[in-house]
Amino acid sequence: MRDMLLIRGSSLSGFDTLVGDCGGDAVALLAAAGVDPGDVGDHERFIVCRNAVLAVETAAAVLDVADFGRRLADLQSIDILGPVGVAARTAGTVGEALGIFDTYMDTYSAAILAQVGPGPDDGLARFEYSFLMDPAPPQAQSIELALGLTLRVFRTLLGTAYRPVAVHLPHSALGLPSSYRYYFGCSPRFDEPVAGFTVRAADLERPLGRDPLVHQVAMNYLVDVMAHRERAIVGSVRSVLRQLLPTRRLNIDLVAGQFNLHPKALQRRLAAEGTSLAELVDQTRRDIAERLLVGSDLSVAQVARQLGYTEQSTLTRACRRWFDASPTELRARG
Repeated sequence: MRDMLLIRGSSLSGFDTLVGDCGGDAVALLAAAGVDPGDVGDHERFIVCRNAVLAVETAAAVLDVADFGRRLADLQSIDILGPVGVAARTAGTVGEALGIFDTYMDTYSAAILAQVGPGPDDGLARFEYSFLMDPAPPQAQSIELALGLTLRVFRTLLGTAYRPVAVHLPHSALGLPSSYRYYFGCSPRFDEPVAGFTVRAADLERPLGRDPLVHQVAMNYLVDVMAHRERAIVGSVRSVLRQLLPTRRLNIDLVAGQFNLHPKALQRRLAAEGTSLAELVDQTRRDIAERLLVGSDLSVAQVARQLGYTEQSTLTRACRRWFDASPTELRARG
C-alpha cells in the first residue's frame, strides 16, 4: 500500500511556530493527524507522508488560513532537504542542482517525484513534481508548501530577486488570485495537470558558487544511501517475483505495492541499479527453470506453470534463449 510512504520530519519544520502565531495548538493538530510532535523538524526522523499532508491541510482549515502552505514555506529553506540540499547548493550549475533533486529526492521522501523537462516553447524548461500517494488525499495546501519551498530554493541558487516565468498549480486559487502573483513573482496558472514552475532554459546554465569538496562529500553520501537501498530492493523484488509468478497476476503495480512504492518510484530505483522489472522477471524465471528442470521431477508443464506461463511452448522458447537447449535437453544435461 502506498499510504505508508514516508517523508523526513524536517518537512514540517516551522509548523509549530506558524500554528502558534495563528492562535492554534500545534500539538493537538499534529496528534489528530497521527504525527508525533517529536518527529517534526528532525531530518533524521520520518513521518508517514499522508499524515504530514493531513496535518498541513487540517491546520489550514481549523485556523482558517487560506495561505497556510505558502506561509509555512516562508519558515523553511533548502536546509530541510539535508544532503540533497547540500549537494544541490554546491553543484556546478542550476541545471545540475535540479538534476540532483530529480535523481536523489527519494532519499528525502519516496512519496515525491521531481522532474526536469522541456518547457512549452524554445528557451523554456519545466520543473515539475508530484506526490505519489495513491489514492491521493486532499493536498492543495501541501502542494503550495512545496511550491513555496521550491521558490525559496530557486532564490537560494539564483538570487533573492529571481522570478520564474510561471507557477503551475493543480487546483483552484485558495485565496485571491492576485496573492499568488505577489507571492511567486510570476503568472499563476490554476487547475493545471501538474505542479511546478516554468523557468528560462538559460537560467539552468547559470553557474553556482561550487564547492567541490563539500559537493563530493554530499554526493558520496547520497550515492551510498541509494546503492545500499537499491541492492536491498533488487533482492527483495526477486523474492516477491518468486511468489507472484505462479499466480499469473504479475504486474508492476502489484510488485511496487509490496514495498509501499509508486510504480514510477520502483522503476527509478531499479534503473539506478542498472536493471528493470522486466529484466528481473526474466532472470528470476531463468533461475527457477534451471533449478526445477535440473533438480526436481516436476513435469515440463508443471515447471511452465510455476513460471507463470500459460503454454508449455513459451517455456521451450525461453529455454532456447537462456540455455540454447530445450527443457528436455537441459534436464538431460543435469
